[in-house]
Amino acid sequence: MHRFLYNSLLQWYVRFLHVVIDKIFHSVPLHNMRFFINFAMMYWIILICAGLMEVSFTFCLGKTKSATGHELVGWWVGFIVALTLSMLLMAKAAEKLPLGTVYPVWTGIGAVGAVLIGILFFNEPASFWRIFFITTLILSIVGLKILG
Repeated sequence: MHRFLYNSLLQWYVRFLHVVIDKIFHSVPLHNMRFFINFAMMYWIILICAGLMEVSFTFCLGKTKSATGHELVGWWVGFIVALTLSMLLMAKAAEKLPLGTVYPVWTGIGAVGAVLIGILFFNEPASFWRIFFITTLILSIVGLKILG
């Protein structure tokens, strides 16, 4: 039962990612989106998705520590899929946004996400200083968005 549920969730996740990427890059004609979102904003959304994929592959990597057998293979597949999507989305965002902004924002989202994943799922400490420095990192990312 547990393995069936895990495989079903993994299949759903991969299909979900496929649909999202397809919608972003292929299905939605750009002229229909001009009223709601401009080019730069679309590339910022792509960059945020790339950062979230970085958080996803960090989570999968953390789960490989305790997994065995087929479950371990599933987490490694999830890691590779999320890593690939993260890199592809970051490269797509770098086509229109400055690389000096893309890379720090991508790594910042990943760093904040990795710390939060560690605290929420892997019982890492949530000390005052960790939260303080994560907050300053978030403020720095927002500052780059405002300036970029």
